[in-house]
Amino acid sequence: MQANEATQTATEAAPAAAPVSDVTQIINNLSAYLPDSWQPYWEQIQSIPLLAFVVVVVLGYVVAKIGVAIFSKSLTQITKRTKSDVDDQLIETLRRPFFLTIFFFFLGMAVKTVGLSPALESNLIRVLASILVFSWMMRGFKVLHLLLKSLSSLKDKFELIQPKTIPLFELIGKILLIGLGSYILLVIWGINPTAWLASAGVIGIAVGFAAKDTLANLFSGFFIIADTPYKVGDFVNLDSGERGMVTHVGMRSTRLLTRDDIEITIPNNVIGNAKIINESSGRWEKSRIRIQVGAAYGSDVKQVCEVLEKVAKAHPDVVKNPAARVRMRAFGASSLDFELLAWIPTPVLRGRIKHELHMQVYEAFNQAGIEIPYTKQDLYIKEFPGKASSGLADAGQAASE
Repeated sequence: MQANEATQTATEAAPAAAPVSDVTQIINNLSAYLPDSWQPYWEQIQSIPLLAFVVVVVLGYVVAKIGVAIFSKSLTQITKRTKSDVDDQLIETLRRPFFLTIFFFFLGMAVKTVGLSPALESNLIRVLASILVFSWMMRGFKVLHLLLKSLSSLKDKFELIQPKTIPLFELIGKILLIGLGSYILLVIWGINPTAWLASAGVIGIAVGFAAKDTLANLFSGFFIIADTPYKVGDFVNLDSGERGMVTHVGMRSTRLLTRDDIEITIPNNVIGNAKIINESSGRWEKSRIRIQVGAAYGSDVKQVCEVLEKVAKAHPDVVKNPAARVRMRAFGASSLDFELLAWIPTPVLRGRIKHELHMQVYEAFNQAGIEIPYTKQDLYIKEFPGKASSGLADAGQAASE
């Protein structure tokens, strides 16, 4: 009967002790890791708990130092073949957690030699394991930053990872590392993580609904930066009518500087769903302008073309390659319609160059004797109202007589 009760008690206590056993099963017995020839010496040292504790701690420190030295030297030999210093920084970053992992392993075994109560012993080992998890998690943040920074320099292979998208990837990576570290800590301390994961899911849904606009702008900014429909310095036109130079592309908004020197801030969620005309994109940054002009019927069309081409060639800001050209577009109601097509270096010069070309075309047409027609209306008066009224008066007087 007593045996059955003892068995039942051990069975009930097993689930509570399972997490502790998972953490401490590797460090329960130091003698299992020693050669047979060392066993007698260890038994003598173990008879003095404080001495055994000090010996194991010192041994752990020495082994940890040797292990870190071997780890660093071995990887340094490999990283010498690379030109980047990122791998050297990674080795330097991982030195401390690697040292702590080995040292805490021996420190846990040293705790087992002191002869503390099982509850206190388990809690101390849990504390050591928690410190180790925190150490790896903090170093993981730095490793993540170094890797993202390195990948952002390889734009040809990793287009999504750019200097401006690093904060987003770093935020996602940190959240994942914190989640993983929290899960391990819960397991170490014997806490069931299922309820916590369910609570985190509910909180995540609530936060998502509360910050849906912010998240929409954030993800739109990420895809804008990754897809690069425009970049800083480009001149863009939006379907809502805004036109200007892009001065800033952020994760939340895009800023345009208009020709009136007014800065417009547009949320990325709006601009991400808008039709964008990028005047600075295409094969090159050059932009084409069109000068429409009419010549009177009877004008020499070849002369008109020569005059327009000459005006374009004479302008210093008109691009020589591709060369400007003239096209006759239509027979208008009162004019022959021509169009001068010229290329300019950047879209920002569009307004000034069009103004100058219009003035120069007008002067060149005047010098060449080419008439620029305009709408004319001739009014013919069949009879003046004064004469008509006097005639009616004379007819009335004759009838009365």
